[in-house]
Amino acid sequence: MRILLTNDDGIRAEGLAALERIAAQLSDDVWICAPDEERSGASRALTLSEPIRVRQLDERRFSTSGTPTDCVMLGLRELVTGAKPDLVLSGVNRGANLAEDVTLSGTVAGAIEAMALGVRGIALSQMGFYEGNKGYDAAEAYAPGIIRKLVAVGWPDDVIMNLNFPGRPPEEITEVEVTRQGFRDAPVRVMEKRTDLRGRDYYWMGFRQERSQPAPGTDLRALYDGKISVTPLHIDLTHGESVHKLRGVLGGPPPKA
Repeated sequence: MRILLTNDDGIRAEGLAALERIAAQLSDDVWICAPDEERSGASRALTLSEPIRVRQLDERRFSTSGTPTDCVMLGLRELVTGAKPDLVLSGVNRGANLAEDVTLSGTVAGAIEAMALGVRGIALSQMGFYEGNKGYDAAEAYAPGIIRKLVAVGWPDDVIMNLNFPGRPPEEITEVEVTRQGFRDAPVRVMEKRTDLRGRDYYWMGFRQERSQPAPGTDLRALYDGKISVTPLHIDLTHGESVHKLRGVLGGPPPKA
């Protein structure tokens, strides 16, 4: 199996080093294309207004000035020579990617770009860094086995897999749960206004570390309960119920003012 790795925390991130160790248990044909700096929150952004610079660090290791989406596109279409990769692994992200945050995540976007280009994509994230538990031991312990099973079973071409690992030691994790995407019952994104030494205002965006009350079966609930969450995601954002309802109102000739 030929594997391409990417992330949104940057080429020097500890999570990417953990992902390399994970991939090494699956294949000896592993390539890397990751941003030269952190691009967290980039979602599916493409670099359109400036050139993307690529730096080759080793025979199969590249960094770029672009986003995770740029990296996957460059890796699959240009930088990986010979056969096209069979799998793209994105992560291991420093912090979980759950609920509505998956639409912001550069880690998830790396897997989505793989899917868009006809390659299986898996996003991997490690919870715990903002709760006082650091390290990627849980992801390293269990990701190889989960990935092997997922690849053996397969999944639809328009789907990616979103893996989240709880912030617990591996020996305390006893269960994997296949989940649906959850939604928080309270907003956690915050904006803090500050003033620099020249008296000019600036703003710092981030997340408040507050837990919600998620329903059973969701990715949030699984992580809170110390389980590994595996969520199949796709990018069809259509709300079917509203489509059916609106067809009865707006179908046919356009309404007059």
